[in-house]
Amino acid sequence: VQLVESGGGLVQPGGSLRLSCAASGFTFRSYTMSWYRQAPGKERELVAAITGAGGVRNYADSVKGRFSISRDNEKNMVYLQMNSLNPEDTAVYYCYARVSASYWGQGTQVTVSS
Repeated sequence: VQLVESGGGLVQPGGSLRLSCAASGFTFRSYTMSWYRQAPGKERELVAAITGAGGVRNYADSVKGRFSISRDNEKNMVYLQMNSLNPEDTAVYYCYARVSASYWGQGTQVTVSS
């Protein structure tokens, strides 16, 4: 199993970013995919999750209405569209899948700052 994130960077408050996660090594469409984040000095937290067929999506309260998770089962990709970013969203964002075990990507840094 391999998960590779991309799309992080520096953005001003109020801006947007789209994170991508390329998955391989498992039957992608069969598994829930999640995005987590970890800010400095804080525990890793669940940001959003989407079921295999994409029919159910869940979000942390802190990102509801601003972030949107989606997936493309033909391309084995999962995305996180992040709008109205604020400095509290600054963190390393990780793609996660629980297949036979827990698998994490390497993470992508998102920094929201003016």
